[in-house]
Amino acid sequence: MHIVLPPRIDPDAVASGDPAAVVTLGGETMGTMWRVLYATRDVHGAQGVGAAVQARLDDLVAQMSHWAPDSVLARFNRSAAGSWSALPPDFAAVMDTALRIAGLSDGAFDPAIGHLVDLWGHGPKGPQPAPDAAAIVRARAAGGWHRLRWDAGAARLWQPGGVALDLSGIAKGYAADAVADMLAGLGLRHCLVEVGGELVGRGTRPDGDPWWVDLETPPGITLAPMRVALHQMAVAGSGTYRKGEHGLDPRTGRPPTNGVIAVHVIAQTGMLADALATAVAVLFPNLSALAPLQVAARILVRRGGGVEEVLTKPLKVMLG
Repeated sequence: MHIVLPPRIDPDAVASGDPAAVVTLGGETMGTMWRVLYATRDVHGAQGVGAAVQARLDDLVAQMSHWAPDSVLARFNRSAAGSWSALPPDFAAVMDTALRIAGLSDGAFDPAIGHLVDLWGHGPKGPQPAPDAAAIVRARAAGGWHRLRWDAGAARLWQPGGVALDLSGIAKGYAADAVADMLAGLGLRHCLVEVGGELVGRGTRPDGDPWWVDLETPPGITLAPMRVALHQMAVAGSGTYRKGEHGLDPRTGRPPTNGVIAVHVIAQTGMLADALATAVAVLFPNLSALAPLQVAARILVRRGGGVEEVLTKPLKVMLG
């Protein structure tokens, strides 16, 4: 078994013999499931914590859902050409990171591919016939992060006309961060948060152990297990084993053809891990554009009749 260790231990976030119990909560959000484990002495307060988590996630859905017609995102997608939209703080934080990763990856990650997502039948319109080349060209021309303007100081986004956002490649990771931050605000600094497979670990378990997370291996593939000590870190995944062929290369408007079936990225935040997992799945094998971010990733690639495991150098450094 491979063990992935955090680059540093935060002494302020380590439990010291605390006899607290671990409470497990869960529910539904963003078309998937959420799960929270947290250390506490107030086990009876779990119902209130669960309600607070659900309310936080419901608010994020109301801001950034591609499916809800009355979300802030949906209203932006329908906004008039040449208009500015003021974004709430959560949405603004996600757009700021999304556009940064889009620029760094030369569009391999793109928050403005809503038309392509719908065209391939992965959006609220449901399954669609396989698109032809002309339809793909039109969808690509109507979108693209480079057509947007972002005023970070005023937290407002410019709609050039017809651009449709889709934040499914980053919103779940941000949601996990947001829930962990909310729990910290409630005094619950030791927790593991999962939203749709994207995980954030803060502090430690009451026994002093980290929150151990095993990276998922696609069915039918035999590999040495990889276990992550998720202490002040996050991990997110992407790939065909989880989403089928839902992944798209925004630069071509088609599913990637590089053989990648699974990617897991470990980063400081769930939002960053989520976006980078999407970018790595598209960019592989040439990850040079992401070099400034020192991406710690495990990539599974189909080679002929087998599967090759590729570990980036930053991830190898973290192996215990």
